[in-house]
Amino acid sequence: MLSVNVHRLPHRTPSSLLAHLSHVRVALFLTCVRHAPRLRSYLPRSSLFGYKCQSLIITSAIAGSAASRMEESIDVEKLRLHFLQVLRSRRSTEVPLSVELAKPVANPLYQDATPPRFSEAMECCPKADIDGFKDLLREENLYLITEAGDQGRLPVLILSMKESNPQRRPAVVFLHSTHKCKEWLRPLLEAYASRGYIAIAIDSRYHGERASSKTTYRDALISSWKKGDTMPFIFDTVWDLIKLADYLTQREDIDTARIGITGESLGGMHAWYGAVADTRYAVVAPIIGVQGFRWAIENDKWHGRVDSIKPVFEEARIDLGKNEIDKEVVEKVWDRIAPGLASHFDLDHTILAIAPRPLLIVNGAEDPRCPLPGLKIPESRACKVYEEANCLDKFKLIAQPGIGHQMTPLMVKEACDWLDRFLKQ
Repeated sequence: MLSVNVHRLPHRTPSSLLAHLSHVRVALFLTCVRHAPRLRSYLPRSSLFGYKCQSLIITSAIAGSAASRMEESIDVEKLRLHFLQVLRSRRSTEVPLSVELAKPVANPLYQDATPPRFSEAMECCPKADIDGFKDLLREENLYLITEAGDQGRLPVLILSMKESNPQRRPAVVFLHSTHKCKEWLRPLLEAYASRGYIAIAIDSRYHGERASSKTTYRDALISSWKKGDTMPFIFDTVWDLIKLADYLTQREDIDTARIGITGESLGGMHAWYGAVADTRYAVVAPIIGVQGFRWAIENDKWHGRVDSIKPVFEEARIDLGKNEIDKEVVEKVWDRIAPGLASHFDLDHTILAIAPRPLLIVNGAEDPRCPLPGLKIPESRACKVYEEANCLDKFKLIAQPGIGHQMTPLMVKEACDWLDRFLKQ
């Protein structure tokens, strides 16, 4: 039996504890409460937020005695709380979540040198054949206010099918890659909407409607290195995903127990860390976005990822008085713009925080940004964790042979099958 010392929890009184915690923190508190009956009376029914408790109890364990399994479980909970503390550490003033109506974006901003025009992979996504599909498609454009300041205005695009008999449906959140925007994902949104999903896409921080020029994201990364006051690489968008989950779970047309999350490249990283931070994302399928940051540094395989956002590393090299970008520069940049990315919150730790929820990782076998050997230990650890939880079928790693950093039709189809399998039960 797990014992919980109430007096070691932050904020001694239950009321102040609940006031301090976000929805995610309450969920974690409930995990402890499950093993401490005398604490249950402190929690009003309204504190449950509709969570499925069994999905919140992390049964992650690698091997060994019952004591070691319990210790691993507690570590996972502490890791999530630590991650949430880091996410809060560079927030502007928190404000109540609110919604503003928006209009469709006529000319989406792409920060690529050459704006993309077509994605074969997305166009290959399975789509239901529906007569008059465009007329039956419902489009919503809105802004969620996730915190004070310009970047706290989260643009959201939602596609679903109009229904004469409304009912709660599964939902999937899609995250775009570097320099793109939510509108780029429309082929996926339409395909999933045709198959009965509520399909959601957002602009990540400093992208799309949250960008003012083709250098907005680059400039934000450099500013984060210089000032250390924001986390534009992954973490700030993860904060938005927590707030997005708050909004989605309030909608009457979404089954709150069936919300999936997926994304490509940077969007895959957002999906991965969004699921680490918030257990309301019930099924996870990152595409070409999962890597071991520490492994890449230690094995001199960091170049592919660094080259994708090289200006910030060049700026750091100059500031550190180096002649070239090296391991020290890489490590210092990661620790500055995304604290803990290559240590506490690296893949080998955070993969445990997703278990036992269904997790599909899809990469290219030759991807220089997500080197496959760097996933070997985390994959082995994940297999043991899911096996301990008697749900080994809920974890899968696919490395497509001969493919580098590219989302392929096969990857889109595998993610589609995975989400269908666990969200349409």
